Parts: sequence; C-alpha cells; structure tokens
Amino acid sequence: MKQKHFFTSESVTEGHPDKICDQISDGVLDAIITKDPAARVACETVVTTGFVLVMGEITTKTYVDIPKIARGVIKDIGYDRSEYGFDANTCAILTSIDEQSTDIAPGVINPVEVRSEAIKDRLMATGAGDQGMMFGFACNETDSYMPTPIALAHTLAQRLARVRKEQMVDYLRPDGKTQVTLEYEGNRPLRIDTIVISAQHAADVSSERIYNDVLELVVKPTIPAALLDERTRFLINPTGRFVIGGPQGDSGLTGRKIIVDSYGGSARHGGGAFSGKDPTKVDRSASYMARYIAKNIVAAKLAERFELQISYAIGVAQPISVMVETFGTGTVADDKLIQIITKVFDMRPQAIIDKFQLCRPLYKQVAAYGHFGRPDLELPWEELDSVEAVLQASR
Repeated sequence: MKQKHFFTSESVTEGHPDKICDQISDGVLDAIITKDPAARVACETVVTTGFVLVMGEITTKTYVDIPKIARGVIKDIGYDRSEYGFDANTCAILTSIDEQSTDIAPGVINPVEVRSEAIKDRLMATGAGDQGMMFGFACNETDSYMPTPIALAHTLAQRLARVRKEQMVDYLRPDGKTQVTLEYEGNRPLRIDTIVISAQHAADVSSERIYNDVLELVVKPTIPAALLDERTRFLINPTGRFVIGGPQGDSGLTGRKIIVDSYGGSARHGGGAFSGKDPTKVDRSASYMARYIAKNIVAAKLAERFELQISYAIGVAQPISVMVETFGTGTVADDKLIQIITKVFDMRPQAIIDKFQLCRPLYKQVAAYGHFGRPDLELPWEELDSVEAVLQASR
C-alpha cells in the first residue's frame, strides 16, 4: 500500500519585497541586453521603506537609466502612492555599479578547453561564469510537468494580483503570499489539505469581508473543485490584519525566493539565484537547460518524476558532472539515461545560450510567479521539441 503524506509549497505576489528586487534586477538586465547582447550583468537590488539600492557588476557598451527602470518596475507592480507605504514616484534610489571582475572575464571568453587544447569551436568559446551545481525537475502530475503544490500556489498568487489590478475589489494592495498543502498517496495528489493566503489590504476593511472575497474571487475560480473537500482548511490573513506590507513591512533582496522561483521544494536546488544574471552565469542558463532536459525526459515517458543535476567549474565549457534521479519511476536504467542526455543535449554555456536565444530580453517576465511551468508565457526552455530525439536515443 502506498504511503500517504503531505507536501507544501508557497508563492508570493509581484508586490512582495523580494520579488520587487528580482523584477528590478531583471528589468535592468533586459534593458541592457536589448542594446548590448554581449553584456555581462550581475545586478542585485535591495529595498526597504522609501529606499532602493541597485548594485552589482556590469560590463557593457551601452547606457541605461537604472533609476528610471526601477521606478517603472515599482509603478507597474502597483506601488504608486504614499498610502501604500512605498511610492515609485518618491522613493530614494541609489546605484552602486562596478565592472565585472577582470579575473572572471578571461575564463568566460577564453575557457580552459580553448587555452589548453586550442579547440576552434564556437560552442567552446564561452566558459561557465562560475562554479556550482544546478538542478532541473519535471513530473507528470500536471499538464505543465510541474509539482501540483507549486503550480497551484503560483496560480493563486497570479489570481490575487489580477483581482487587485482589475479592481474587482478596491482594498487590496500589492504584497501577498499563497501556500498550498497537498495530501499525496505515493506520487499521486489526492486532495488539498490547506490553502493559506495573506493579502495586503487597506486599513478600513473587515477581516470577514477579506475572507469571503478572497474565497470567492481568488480560490474558487482557481482551484479545481475535485481537489477540495469538507476537510480542506482555508486560512486567509490568519493574523487578522495585513495593512503594513511591501518594503515598509519588510526589506527585500534579489535572489531570496529561489524555491518559489523553481519547484517549491519538490526538488533540490543548487543555491544560485536566477534574477539579474546574464546567461553566461550558469546559475541561470544551466538551470533552464536542466529543466528543459527533465521535461523532455518525462514527456518521453522515460520517468514519471525526474531530477537532473549538472555541475560546472568557472572558466570551463563542458559540465564537470551529470547526475539523474528518477525516484523509482524510471523505465530505463540511470546510466542509460545519462548516456541519452549527453548524446541528445549540449550543456555547454554557449550551446545553451544559442539553443534558447538567451541574449535577448526574456527575463523580467519570469521574475515573479516562477521561471518554470508557465502556461501564460512562451518560454524556450519549456518546449517539448526534443522528445523524439530522446526516444530515438533510448532505442
């Protein structure tokens, strides 16, 4: 008999302090890479009450107005008046930008393989921008090949923002968090045990009204009724009050929501954040490739749940290691899967950049509500165009 267990994932809205930072950092990256696709960008942002700091290492031939970009992002999110505790028009914005380290750049543009073996291959012309390990994951629980808890948590967070932006109610503010706890039997989702939603709101609205509105306008249009039952708990603003939010309520920092950005805790994470980094940083680009590989492996029905680890050394083009985990669901042996992956997929940084055309402004759109499993976006790393090649290699 398969054992039952509970699993929880969370998401946050675009007005959460950490997500404000991610969106500003990726907004700066998009603006730079639009004009200079070869730019090297590592941009991080900090926000607190009335204050934004944009900092990092950027090497580029172009100029962008970083304070203007930051104010535009903040305004688009919805912080456009002082009564919200944070105002795009009046907040102070400070920048502290330096160039990429001259110790890093040579390894990126002239990797070990080229220096030691004089390899003349354009795909060897870019070394990894840092060392580290990256994970990709996919499963067959949902149409998006994402785990159900994080998929539902993101959908709830997006719906909460939509209710606010379309003024279905007039008291919601930009900050918010969602959380979904599912009961599983083995790998099969059975039911939702608990939904938690914390929605920032105006001071003069009752908890009862918020509870009823969020239940009717956010939860019911979003969550499949088949997953709800009489035991499902709805915890909406469980503290009873959420007036002070956004950067007024908590400081924010780029890269502090990496589990929200990826798989909601259902898979391991290498630790590197995505936002604000150009695609030579394998923290970002190799994580996208790992997701792409995992999704195509599951779509080819070589596993029901699949996790891939890729590791890199700074200044080296080829991955250092490749590891797979099928959680007992694989239809072929792990060593065979590794052979398939290394045959079908090129995991060198330049090959990844070329495959997904990553030197273009793709990034701000994924800086909130997840980088993976986005049916609302056309993301190249979510394509299933290698399924046939995987199947052929498996024969």
